[in-house]
Amino acid sequence: MSLSRNKRISSSSTVRSSGGSRRLSSFIPAQGGFSGVSLSSSSLYAGTNGHHQGLGASLTSLSVNKSLLAPLNLEIDPNLSMSRAHEKEQIKSLNNRFASFIDKVRFLEQQNKMLETKLELLQGQGVTRSNVEPLFEAYMAGLRRQMDLVNNDKTKLDGELRNMQGLVEDYKHKYEEEINKRNNLENDFVILKKDVDSAYLVKADLEDKVGALTDEINFLRNIYEEELRELAASIKDTSVVVQMDNSRSLNMEQIVAEVKAQYEEIAARSREEAEAWYKNKFDQMSVQASQFGDELRIVKGEVAEVNRLISRLQSEIEAVKAQRAGLENQLAEAEERGEMAVKEAKARTRDLEDALQRAKQDMARQLREYQDLMNLKLALDIEIATYRKLLEGEEDSDGRFKFNCTAQFLPDNGTTLTVLGRKFKFLLKCTKVQNY
Repeated sequence: MSLSRNKRISSSSTVRSSGGSRRLSSFIPAQGGFSGVSLSSSSLYAGTNGHHQGLGASLTSLSVNKSLLAPLNLEIDPNLSMSRAHEKEQIKSLNNRFASFIDKVRFLEQQNKMLETKLELLQGQGVTRSNVEPLFEAYMAGLRRQMDLVNNDKTKLDGELRNMQGLVEDYKHKYEEEINKRNNLENDFVILKKDVDSAYLVKADLEDKVGALTDEINFLRNIYEEELRELAASIKDTSVVVQMDNSRSLNMEQIVAEVKAQYEEIAARSREEAEAWYKNKFDQMSVQASQFGDELRIVKGEVAEVNRLISRLQSEIEAVKAQRAGLENQLAEAEERGEMAVKEAKARTRDLEDALQRAKQDMARQLREYQDLMNLKLALDIEIATYRKLLEGEEDSDGRFKFNCTAQFLPDNGTTLTVLGRKFKFLLKCTKVQNY
């Protein structure tokens, strides 16, 4: 059974000598890098004068009698046939699993043989030191330094970003406090405006009352003067008709004097009563007017105080608005600076990450190339060792000579060797040296 589960790298070359022609085939699996060297499952022959030796043994294949898997035609219960069909399917799956296990065992045996061959070759080859590892270590050290610098810059930028965010939060809190103060002042202003409006309405009402009382006083004064004039006119124009009894002698002057005295007394009493009533009324109106005047002066003082408070609040509001505008500008500038710093940091981080990714890709590519070269070197060493053994066994069976074999890569002609999908051409040169 051939190695069908692994990709194989085959190289073949022909060595001609006086004894005849021999063909050598070596197989190098490419799964997971170079894992070993395997000979084909048929044989590797090196013939000398018609004689051949076989390296390896053919593997027996597993045969399955398919006639045993054919269903039997029995007229029985359908459920029994279904159970038997199910059992057949289970037997088939078990046979398939058994066959896969056998394949795995054979594959592991072949892998064991390949690893043993590789171990023998490596033990005979010796340890070779490569100068590639220091280069990679230096390159990785440089990348680590760059990564440390990037991490330091990132830490610094994160600190600056946190500071800027703290400043922004402080400005936001101050702005919110100023907004709350402004709202409170606006509410106080609205309340004071309502008080001013009510005071102005009270003032207007009192002024209307004062005007009404003044008009009433003037009206009553005019009525009083008119009544006095009418009373004087009525007293002046009063005529007394007296029937005289001629049979008697009357003292008319005395009677007229008495009547006149009575009317004068009545007029004086009426005048006094009217003057007393108007005086009392005037005193009451004067008291009310003085009270209204005091209230008006108080209201005027309150209105003036409210006007001064309104002016002061307006000036404070203007100052708060200016401070708010300044804080908004500072906040916008701080946010812009913070966004620019974050963008620059992100751009720089992306550039460094891209550079690091490219460096990793370059390092991985160089590692793959190095692995390919090591695989190629190992394949060539195996090829050279095999040819050396064949030549030594053919030409110098008594051990008097030894062969120094070298491989030279050529661009045009030579033997083709395929390693991991890449083809290389080389020419194998062997020189016979006498062994002293």
